[in-house]
Amino acid sequence: MNDSVLVVPLTAGHADEVIAIYRAGIDEGNATFETAAPTWAEFDAAKLPEHRFAAVDEAGRVLGWVAAARVSRRRAYAGVVEHSVYVRPGAHGRGVASVLLKALIGSTEAAGIWTIQSGIFPENTASLAVHERAGFRVIGIRERVGLQHGRWRDVVLVERRSPVVV
Repeated sequence: MNDSVLVVPLTAGHADEVIAIYRAGIDEGNATFETAAPTWAEFDAAKLPEHRFAAVDEAGRVLGWVAAARVSRRRAYAGVVEHSVYVRPGAHGRGVASVLLKALIGSTEAAGIWTIQSGIFPENTASLAVHERAGFRVIGIRERVGLQHGRWRDVVLVERRSPVVV
């Protein structure tokens, strides 16, 4: 990875770039079922502030972001979050997603969170590979779980169980 990439807390100051990167992921077609990017207010309300990070270059430009959300408000699931990680087009292959996942794992473990989970389209092989390198494992496949542009899509469920939080 380029040594000039820095991970910082994701704040409202990153909003325009974060939403643009999200929109690029939507347009690419293998990142999410969403068809429109949220507003910053919607994004901000849905993501846990202490578990969201931006990777920025030496000029402060956002190269990617990671954020987590509660899976449930039920007490039994207090240690489980679902995450998303997105990388700016043109910044792929630089280790941005890896460094972001490392930051997320560190913050969640420090907070006592024992499981990070996500759903990834099987065609998104780069995301599956980076998650595997970060210690995530495939726990199943939800077949034909949703329609996207008139086509049924599968989703690979991945999770990382913390070896530290028990």
